[in-house]
Amino acid sequence: MTDYDPQAIELYRSSFVFDGHCDTLGDAIAPPPRGRDLTQRSEKGHLDLPRMRAGGINAQIFACFPGVVRLNACPTQAALLRLEAFYDLMRRAPEQVTLVRTADDLAALTPDGPIGGILGLEGVEALAGEMHLLYTFHRLGVRNIGLTWNPRNAAADGVAAGSAFGLTSFGRELVEACNALGIMIDVSHLNDAGVADVLAVSEKPIIASHSNARAVSDHVRNLADNQIRAIADKGGVIGVTFVSHFLNPNVREASLNDLLDHIDHIIQIAGVEHVGVGSDFDGCLPPPELDSGEKYPAITQGLLQRGYAPEDIRKILGENFRRVFLEVLPAQ
Repeated sequence: MTDYDPQAIELYRSSFVFDGHCDTLGDAIAPPPRGRDLTQRSEKGHLDLPRMRAGGINAQIFACFPGVVRLNACPTQAALLRLEAFYDLMRRAPEQVTLVRTADDLAALTPDGPIGGILGLEGVEALAGEMHLLYTFHRLGVRNIGLTWNPRNAAADGVAAGSAFGLTSFGRELVEACNALGIMIDVSHLNDAGVADVLAVSEKPIIASHSNARAVSDHVRNLADNQIRAIADKGGVIGVTFVSHFLNPNVREASLNDLLDHIDHIIQIAGVEHVGVGSDFDGCLPPPELDSGEKYPAITQGLLQRGYAPEDIRKILGENFRRVFLEVLPAQ
């Protein structure tokens, strides 16, 4: 691990760290050379259990992202394979990772215990337009749903669809059902109209698990100030992400300081209670200072250097995401 200031290490180690997004389960099922055993430390990718333990991650949203759907591809199968990869991980390393289904499960996580995995869908292609499959995935443990990736699907339009359409009738029904089931709604990747519709339809707080501030870096995947403010007004949280081209228009110059600039801006707009961290590990190209789960202390050190109080740093590192999930997840 990189050398960090002792104060940053002490604060980090005593904090609850909650990462709002990774695509690591895709690596667990990928064929060589990308595929890898997540119970073993690897030089590939960004996350595995040893690096998560070394980096002090306590809770992690594992997205089931089927990738770009190609001819004859089955997104339902792709999502199920990723879910099974997580269950296989639990079977082989039960002392290191556990499934979070309920608020009680999340509240029970401790720094010395297993990492709490929250299973998510990134895009609802796996539901094939069938509400019945939402209940199936809920029974399998899914507790976070991003309505789209970048393209259009049965629920809504992603940012790459090039439209001003919001939620479909299926999308509205889906948001209402997720509210009832205790599944968090995630608006990262949704187009602006879709974000507005989710805010109008949802009766529960929502998150943007891995999005930055458009005012800092003008990228369509980042959030406008009015969206940041509205998510906060709903009680939700925005997870700043390590994706270099969301951090800085000049991708090669993207850095930890850019990430800190996005945090500063979101706090100015929404308050410190509404920002977290959603790395997008194993689904992005991050800056070198943030290219491994072991490097989370760099954020702590950077925030200390910018004058943030320890109690506010704890909120950013994980307390905010934990708070909103405790509110939305089913109690037991």
